[in-house]
Amino acid sequence: MNILTKDTLQVQIWSTRKEMGEKAAHDVTGYINQALQNKAELNIIFAAAPSQNEFLSALLQSDIDWTRINAFHMDEYRGLPSDAPQRFGNFLKRAIFEKVPFKSVHYFDAVNENTKEVCDQYARLLDQYPTDIVFMGIGENGHIAFNDPHVAFFQDEERVKVVKLDEACRNQQVHDGCFVALDEVPRYAYTLTIPALMAAKRIFCIVPASSKAKAVADTIFGEITESCPASILRRHPAATLYCDKDSADYLINSYNTEKV
Repeated sequence: MNILTKDTLQVQIWSTRKEMGEKAAHDVTGYINQALQNKAELNIIFAAAPSQNEFLSALLQSDIDWTRINAFHMDEYRGLPSDAPQRFGNFLKRAIFEKVPFKSVHYFDAVNENTKEVCDQYARLLDQYPTDIVFMGIGENGHIAFNDPHVAFFQDEERVKVVKLDEACRNQQVHDGCFVALDEVPRYAYTLTIPALMAAKRIFCIVPASSKAKAVADTIFGEITESCPASILRRHPAATLYCDKDSADYLINSYNTEKV
């Protein structure tokens, strides 16, 4: 295992996805249990993607008082049927939301055709439950949540909005096995904006797989810019990026020549 630091962002590199997920879950458990000594409950935003599988599986085995956790998810497709397995709310329901006794779980009302109403409703929830922790990934195009480069704004005035997904993002959903073909992937989605995510007191970012290697390298070695939305993590005061050896391939190869 290697631990690197770039600006304020700590990067942990583990040999396998399993080790990566288990270590992230271990760190999360320690943080949650310590935080619950000082707060009655915590508000946590979850990412929904196959990249989170090992982490969420390990988290289910952790000793956490879930009855003191309010759960949210950071994005959702627009227009899919409520029972569509690809919906992120349904992914998280299968992966964790129905497996432990959360105090509350808050889903996007993504079948509501009034998009402003959906965004306003979720933004009000974020006001009611200020975010303590975010669990996130990084997309192949460097996005966080559905803040693709063409719609990502570090100073976004909105906290929840509808975005048009770029082709790289939609192709990733096919690569991940969530859809059979590109034409099946929705073109629009709801997302928490970058300021909404960065408002969390603590961020745990879990990013395995070789398909994410370039995005991870751009996040660490590139400029902090909306062209790689994940690069903003280097400005968060308490964020950790967990990689496996595949997603960290460029980091490992550059370790001796680039100061990280």
